Amino acid sequence: MRTNATLVNESPLPPSTRAATLRVQLQCPACSQPIGRITDERVACASCAFTISNVDGIYRALPPDRKRHFSRFMAEYQAVREQEGRGSSSSDYYLALPFRDLTGHNRWQWAIRARTYAHFEQHLLPGIAALNPNGADILDVGAGNGWLSYRLARKGHRPVAVDLADNRSDGLGAAHHYFSEAIELFPCFQAEMDHLPFADRQFDAVIFNASFHYSTDYEVTLREAARCLRRPGYLVIADTPLYRRAASGEQMLAERKECFRQRFGFSSDSLPSREYLTPEILSSLSQRLSLNWHVEKPWYGLGWALRPLKAWMRRKREPSKFYLLWARVER
Repeated sequence: MRTNATLVNESPLPPSTRAATLRVQLQCPACSQPIGRITDERVACASCAFTISNVDGIYRALPPDRKRHFSRFMAEYQAVREQEGRGSSSSDYYLALPFRDLTGHNRWQWAIRARTYAHFEQHLLPGIAALNPNGADILDVGAGNGWLSYRLARKGHRPVAVDLADNRSDGLGAAHHYFSEAIELFPCFQAEMDHLPFADRQFDAVIFNASFHYSTDYEVTLREAARCLRRPGYLVIADTPLYRRAASGEQMLAERKECFRQRFGFSSDSLPSREYLTPEILSSLSQRLSLNWHVEKPWYGLGWALRPLKAWMRRKREPSKFYLLWARVER
């Protein structure tokens, strides 16, 4: 049974996005040469023969060497997520996200995601939609189970979900809970954020959905995202930890590694991700990429707002902030 409460004020389901999938222009993630559109369940690069194919509803755009590169990270990531109780066998769980966590395992995190999304929907999405009255083409990077792409599709936009994880509980494989036999609301691509399998300038917005901090080089990641944007287009960073001082971010990393060693038996640092932002990092990215960052501050409740004061009184490191960051790319 599907939860009607999650669908209030949503637009009717659009036609099958098979046509939307076919309209996406591809670029080879292995050699960066144009491939063209998907005309069948697979398309091969004429330059290097790498093939993007649809397997179990996911377009596989991760070359073998990159799959090996990420193998340990993905194994550890999935082990952590499983122990944290991510996912469900029920479609109701996925359809309720991000507003309710029906498992009750990660309610505080989904409460953050819900308020971030609500703020995005109210304050930022209207500007994107105004430039694209027939619906926007939106790249959802770090899509996970596809909840954000689902919400965007329900509003008449054309999202494309991208993630490394493809499992059926917490990765792209779980997106089937949003589809019926007749309708697939958005295409899913297994790919990495620094080598996106899409041709230049075909999306109206790129959203890093609680995923930007997994980048190993913020400048490279943003340049790759901007390459895929039409002009004007929006870069959006949601739910990446931000600290006033880098020392606080480094202390957080040390604490997390120790926590992971004790809880899971490994430190989960096989991928040298950046993990956090600071005002200095944002300023540097602004200068290097000619971006003017705008900072949205969703309200997460009084308890969250008082965290810095409580940390100061207890002489602990500053807690992270989760702002909604965006920049409009004009050229």
